Amino acid sequence: MLSLVLLVVLLLIYPIVLLIVGRLTGRRADNDTFFTGNRRTPWYLAWPAMISAAMSGITFVSLPGSVAADGFSYLQMVAGFTVGQLLIAFWLVPRFYRLQVRSIYQYFDHRFGLSAHRSAAWCFVVAKLLSAALKLYMVAAVVQMLFQTGGVELPFWGAAAGVMAIVWGYTRRGGVRTVMQTDLIKSGVMLTALVGIVVALCRALGWSFAEACEAVAQSPFSQVLVLDDPASERYFWKMFVAGIVLLLAMTGLDQDLMQRNLSCRSVGDAQRNIVLTAISQAVVILLFLVLGVLLYAYADARALARPEDPDQLLPLVAGSELLPGWVGVLFVLGFSAGSYSAGGSALTALTTSITLDVLGDKQLDENRIARLRVRAHALLAVTLLGLILLLNYLASESVINLIYKVAGYTYGPILGLFLFGEFTRRTIAGRKVWWVVLISPLLSFGVQYIVGCYLNYRIGFELLLLNAAFTYVCMWLVSRRATTA
Repeated sequence: MLSLVLLVVLLLIYPIVLLIVGRLTGRRADNDTFFTGNRRTPWYLAWPAMISAAMSGITFVSLPGSVAADGFSYLQMVAGFTVGQLLIAFWLVPRFYRLQVRSIYQYFDHRFGLSAHRSAAWCFVVAKLLSAALKLYMVAAVVQMLFQTGGVELPFWGAAAGVMAIVWGYTRRGGVRTVMQTDLIKSGVMLTALVGIVVALCRALGWSFAEACEAVAQSPFSQVLVLDDPASERYFWKMFVAGIVLLLAMTGLDQDLMQRNLSCRSVGDAQRNIVLTAISQAVVILLFLVLGVLLYAYADARALARPEDPDQLLPLVAGSELLPGWVGVLFVLGFSAGSYSAGGSALTALTTSITLDVLGDKQLDENRIARLRVRAHALLAVTLLGLILLLNYLASESVINLIYKVAGYTYGPILGLFLFGEFTRRTIAGRKVWWVVLISPLLSFGVQYIVGCYLNYRIGFELLLLNAAFTYVCMWLVSRRATTA
């Protein structure tokens, strides 16, 4: 077990690094720096930074633990992710660069007008507020737990306020420029922690590299393809198609992640960055799944009781007195890196969307936008803190699952609006888009309920595609053919 002094140092050292980086990258920062990083990020820096961009502290503990129930079937979705990355690189990126948007939701303003612009932005804001609050809630809970392990009673509100203050502090000036630099550090720390723990487990099990590869290959957990049960949520074609759709909607149409890609110097640099990131992320995800097999093998070999919650497996093994102390150090650093950076990037993206999409106006000058940005950033930090405290008060499995479901529903309308804009020339007047955005998720929920109750079929990842389809159809019904001059 880690000593209290070492634990406190580990919990403080990474946030201090973040604050220093935020201070350095925030010098002479303006609105373009915050929103787009002045589009000066070279691809060879964006690529390693983006490797861990979609990963958080939750990924760090959840993905290895999932192999007991799901095996390596997640790789079926990763294959879809790769196709989705190619669509983003060669379809979405050129459009966004051509329009020179600061926020990707400005695309909808160009295509349909202000109502569609703000509808899409609000969908993103709701989804990102909920998901960011959940991630930061997990960080605060782990920080509190680690202090209690060391014999110090830290109230949850204190842990949450401290975490949120750090996230606000290091992103408040540099925005995307700071996020890209901290993501670069995050990738290095997370990959070092991942590889280091894998090596430590192999040594503890007495396995060479070749023996570890053979053990993983022969493990019942290493099954990848599920081709014999179309009703299963893990069926290959469901996961592959879902991977494409999820990546397109939750990365390509997500301000948080696309803000990084659009910070590159040119379309070519952004495309090169995305393709290399897709390959690298597939390798990293495979390594996380391998880690899961090794964790279960080690727990069985040392007669450690498997925790009921698989997310607790990595903390349990990493903190075991049977492993060297540096393994626990790597775990704390890896978890901290993933968690703080995910919170910082989310706060930056939310600030961008609120400033430019929800509250902004084409008539505002740069000084007024800057004042609006600073106020929005602070207000969002306070809002996230309130949501974190509310989650702690209501914390239960049902509440967490509800948050994931709500967040999932909100990306469907964004995808549907985008596809309608790309594949039709029809226009829509007034505030009809708002009704489409509200009705489509309700229709999707109704279909999901009916199918589950009467056809004994559980709609899983394909819910996003269903939601987008309803949005597309509803848009067609309330739109009109574009008139030509």
